[in-house]
Amino acid sequence: MKLVFAIVHDEDEIEVMKSLNENGFSVTKLCSTGGFLRAGNTTLLVGVPKEKVELVIDIIKTKSKSRKKLINSANVPAMGVAMTAGYPVEITLGGATIFVVAVEKYEKA
Repeated sequence: MKLVFAIVHDEDEIEVMKSLNENGFSVTKLCSTGGFLRAGNTTLLVGVPKEKVELVIDIIKTKSKSRKKLINSANVPAMGVAMTAGYPVEITLGGATIFVVAVEKYEKA
């Protein structure tokens, strides 16, 4: 058994969960906040047999889109201090960060 942790952008969370559920996977959703820009993220937990891990990862990758966004550089913390004058900076948001860990014991009570 494996546990897949997937951190996805809030805008992708519904489609990722829907697709995982349609493919027979149960998902636990945790609301989370990213460290960069304090953007809203969702952390999904999916317990799966090890032979299904790649299917889960493929679903998450397919439904998690990267997107470009222009932001004012004054809104980006620079070494813990916000800058006072800013300029437009293009950043990439979205996609997914995925961790897979072994599960020593699993019980459903």
